Amino acid sequence: MTMKASNKLNITVLLIVVCVAVFAVWHNREPKAEAVLAQQNELPMKSGPKAGLRAPSFSLQGTDGTTYVVDGPRDKAVILNFWASWCDPCQQEAPELNTMATKYKDVLDIYGINVSSQDYKPNAERFIKKYGLVFPVMFDVKDEVYSKYNGAVFPTNVLIDKNGVISEIILGILSPEELEEKIIKLTES
Repeated sequence: MTMKASNKLNITVLLIVVCVAVFAVWHNREPKAEAVLAQQNELPMKSGPKAGLRAPSFSLQGTDGTTYVVDGPRDKAVILNFWASWCDPCQQEAPELNTMATKYKDVLDIYGINVSSQDYKPNAERFIKKYGLVFPVMFDVKDEVYSKYNGAVFPTNVLIDKNGVISEIILGILSPEELEEKIIKLTES
């Protein structure tokens, strides 16, 4: 066998070994967690501020005197809307949230949570009146709920399904069309 033929044979064998190794690594990769969860049809046991986990539980009193609770499975999906009165995007999305709260009232609750530790309560109260908010509004005076959800920006919208599992956390504002698309997916309507 000539030197050229030997080199070609060595390169061919090397390529075959590399291909087999790549295939073995690809074939033995870990499956996606969401696929495993979907196959098992089990709810997550762990809670936390992340999609796929149970929503951290809390209760807050609304401006209407009712205590609102997020804690596990519920009759409707819910959106937690963390906002501040000085936030321009919060002002932009308030009318759209009103529209969605009315349109999807049979399958969705929207809870407006003013992060009062980063706002001035009289301004927040004026905000509620100015935009005629039709959904329950509560004041997170000590920043406890916002902290549970690792709040960082305004607005923050946390989409929670009927099982009490976080579907998505949206930082900032969406277009009305994007918001409605996410609500339809969340509520399966």
